[in-house]
Amino acid sequence: MYVFKLPEIGEGVVEGELVKWLVAEGDSVARDQPLCEIMTDKATVEISSIRPGRVVPLHGRPGDIIKVHAPLATFATGEEAAAAP
Repeated sequence: MYVFKLPEIGEGVVEGELVKWLVAEGDSVARDQPLCEIMTDKATVEISSIRPGRVVPLHGRPGDIIKVHAPLATFATGEEAAAAP
């Protein structure tokens, strides 16, 4: 399992609002595939995956405030991804 956390998305940005998910639980994602849109006080940005895997749970719903370094999604990887429904 790999927990993908909200990366630093700008200098001085400590949180952002989850605007929408671009993937769903159970989806297989590729490296660099956009996962969601996050709105900060400066801009709305797409957050992309840094590794491939299958989304097991998503953490958060649209409208939630997500802190930098807080979990966004958990991925099953390797054999775990093949076994996930």
